[in-house]
Amino acid sequence: MKRKNKPHAKLDTRYWVLAFAQNKLNRPEPDWDAPLQIPDKVRSHLTQSILEFQLGDGGGPASLIAFNASRFREETPEIREVVDLWFDEEKEHSRLLGEMAKRLGAAPISGHWSFSLFCLFRRCLGVGFELQILTVTELVSTSYYTLLRKYTNDPALLGVCSLILRDEGGHLRFQNDRLAARGRRSSQRIWAAQFWVCALFAGTVLWISHGRCIRGLGGSTREFYANIKSQVSKFLQKLDCKPQEHSASEGQANPSDLSAKTPSIETSRH
Repeated sequence: MKRKNKPHAKLDTRYWVLAFAQNKLNRPEPDWDAPLQIPDKVRSHLTQSILEFQLGDGGGPASLIAFNASRFREETPEIREVVDLWFDEEKEHSRLLGEMAKRLGAAPISGHWSFSLFCLFRRCLGVGFELQILTVTELVSTSYYTLLRKYTNDPALLGVCSLILRDEGGHLRFQNDRLAARGRRSSQRIWAAQFWVCALFAGTVLWISHGRCIRGLGGSTREFYANIKSQVSKFLQKLDCKPQEHSASEGQANPSDLSAKTPSIETSRH
């Protein structure tokens, strides 16, 4: 007898469909024609960094790719719609980063060792672990974009980082709701410990590839890891709250609330 998948009874998929749809509105396009304000000494490192993120953020397979991905994606039509909208935003990130690469005079790349490793883990370890990998990647990517925005003066790059951080705020709230609906809590020590290990591993892989870019702009290894630790701590703490229920009376989701309510998403430059 085929086992039925347990539905997401507590995950308000209607809210998330509205939230992702609303987030498509009021998105100011970065000023691509503004004078380029990237120091020559870091331009090559920044360009390579942007190209690698462009490949990972939708330039590759913008979908769930685990061997059993349908176990999650096809649970309900609503889950499938939310997943599609989530990855549509990832493809938009790839477009933004591609335009930034053009601004820097570079063409897209088709592969990188970190991206190949990323996809291998996603394919082979099952959809549950793929979703966790994507969650921790969004956490550590938020740290990357936060530091990139903090240490750049280029108008277009500031616009790119702000839009992506806005979206990642919503993604992290969605992942938090999804995990809370599954009954995950930070008090589950074994699960929380492996989540920490996965996040720090993802952060280390990111830093190996992108650390020179951040250091060249003025950031530091210590600052990067401190930001990751803060992101993960607050993300896990939020799991201990009652899973959020979105009533129909709320109407359409407000995209500004998505970033404002997401753990440790910075909304202003220092």
